[in-house]
Amino acid sequence: MTSYIRELRGLIGSRLLILPSIAAAIHDPRGNLLLQEKASGEGWSLPAGAIEPGETPEEAVIREVMEETGLAVTPTNILGVFGGRDFRYTYPNGDQVEYVVTLFKCRVIEDRGGWTDTETRSLEYFARNEMPSLALPYPLSTLFRRHFGNAR
Repeated sequence: MTSYIRELRGLIGSRLLILPSIAAAIHDPRGNLLLQEKASGEGWSLPAGAIEPGETPEEAVIREVMEETGLAVTPTNILGVFGGRDFRYTYPNGDQVEYVVTLFKCRVIEDRGGWTDTETRSLEYFARNEMPSLALPYPLSTLFRRHFGNAR
């Protein structure tokens, strides 16, 4: 939790926060999708996180992916923007959030050899037909969409 969110939680407790956030779709050469197993036992998710004050969404996805996976990436496309009731989540401590997520397709430019945060238990690539359920309902058709070129 960032100091900004911690400060807001101090003011409003566990009440619902709408948070601008990002997520990364990263594929291996065979087209499998990288997922992060959460250390908290919350299951599998895309590398993702909140956008910090003063940070652009592109900067946030680069930072979050590095922290959670150890991979240096460059965002190549926006695959979609998601939010609303389906993107509400209640953490085990009772904190309620509703994410507005910009989902980026990212290309790995370097593997720096491991993650630096405490949120990650493990990383694994999954084929579309082997995907575990995710905490947030990203459409599989979007997660596995093929993009050609650079739409920046």
